[in-house]
Amino acid sequence: MTELVPVALSPADQDDLRRAVALLESPSIAMRIASLIGSPVEGLVKRLPKPVASRMHGAVEAALTKAADAALWSMDNAPGKPASTRLHKLAAAGTGAIGGAFGFAALFVELPITTTMMMRAVADVARSEGFDLRELATKQACLEVFAFGGNTPGDDASDVGYYAVRGFTADAMRHLSKELAQVAAKHGSGHAAGATSKQAAKWLATAIEKIAARFGVVVSEKFAAQAVPVIGALGGAALNALFVDYYQDVARGHFIVRRLEAKHGALLVEAAYRRIVEDGRTPVPRSG
Repeated sequence: MTELVPVALSPADQDDLRRAVALLESPSIAMRIASLIGSPVEGLVKRLPKPVASRMHGAVEAALTKAADAALWSMDNAPGKPASTRLHKLAAAGTGAIGGAFGFAALFVELPITTTMMMRAVADVARSEGFDLRELATKQACLEVFAFGGNTPGDDASDVGYYAVRGFTADAMRHLSKELAQVAAKHGSGHAAGATSKQAAKWLATAIEKIAARFGVVVSEKFAAQAVPVIGALGGAALNALFVDYYQDVARGHFIVRRLEAKHGALLVEAAYRRIVEDGRTPVPRSG
């Protein structure tokens, strides 16, 4: 069945948007982990030791903060440069093997390293889609990628798709965005840099705090899977490679959508996206 996409999108842009939908609406990370280890992860998460579970949110937030500083800010800014997807997966697999071999003792050491590698992989994809890594909006968009894949208890089960998560992060950031613009206007060009840099740091810290709640769900599932005795070093490497692969896919879809939004407008692209999703859910009538 052919999707009805607004004519304002060129055939090439229609194809890009269909690719983005396929990437962003694909099976969840939990389903991929379950397929890898051969059992659902929900029960495994409940069996995580309490000391590990209690440290999770703080460790995830710290890992995202470190990743943003160490990876995103330090990469060469070359919009359009092809992404090195395989290299990032191989590097993450190596750290996963260490975490899998040494169990919980190594997991909290491995987490910031793996998260930094994933952040570099996400930024690499953003750069390949033509985004400027120096722009605050690009940095926020890279962080947004980590909000996908983990649903919190407050989510509406009927609407947890791509735009629902985008709405979650947008609502969290909208107030601070206005505050940032007001401070820049108030101080003028002479003092704006120092004032806005402080506000930008506050903005990103707030984004990380909100996103950590969702990413922490996914990290808990990964920790639980790595704790399965039969997983070991080989399973840890496979889990990390799976993680990087998943977030690279999400990043590719996310930045395709954002690139098309910059070209055609957010409302038109969202309408086209939702139409493709709905068209995919509608059964094709049988002839005869």
